[in-house]
Amino acid sequence: IVEVACWAHCRRKFYDVWTATKSVVAKEALDRIGAIYAIEEPARFAPAAERVAHRRATAPLLDGFFEWADKAVTKLSGKLELAQAFRYTMARREALTRFVRDGRLEADNNAAENAMRIVALGRKNYLFAGSDAGGERAAAIYTLVQTAKLNRLNPEAWLRDTLTKIAEGHTINRIGELLPWNGMAAMPAP
Repeated sequence: IVEVACWAHCRRKFYDVWTATKSVVAKEALDRIGAIYAIEEPARFAPAAERVAHRRATAPLLDGFFEWADKAVTKLSGKLELAQAFRYTMARREALTRFVRDGRLEADNNAAENAMRIVALGRKNYLFAGSDAGGERAAAIYTLVQTAKLNRLNPEAWLRDTLTKIAEGHTINRIGELLPWNGMAAMPAP
């Protein structure tokens, strides 16, 4: 297991400084990070080998960013939020550059965080499941919905179709046929 750091988190620290102070240095950091994303975006869903080839153009930008950051941070008071943003980013250099050499890795963890967002948004609602059994039922529904999504199905259409089949007498000994990974490719996810 190796650490892979998130450029989106680093970018956010510079963005917060820029919105608060309109710092020219923070803006340049944002522009440099934006250039990295401009190269990365077209390769985001390509096969791993293709991504590594595509990222050859990213490596010099990363080197340039860190060389520039080394010089820029020396001109700042250590107490400034901008200096803290630079130190945060520079301390993670190795982890922030791993994605260039390994096509399986992403420049950020936005996809994972977006997948987790539903849990964070519902956190307070889970307090009102009514009972442990209610919480278990909610967990089962969330699992079914996410499994349908992972199998590229529209969760609402899949649930509607599955519940209709059960209501119309689909036998319990054949319930496995209704699971999301057993077909139903005709219902694409939104």
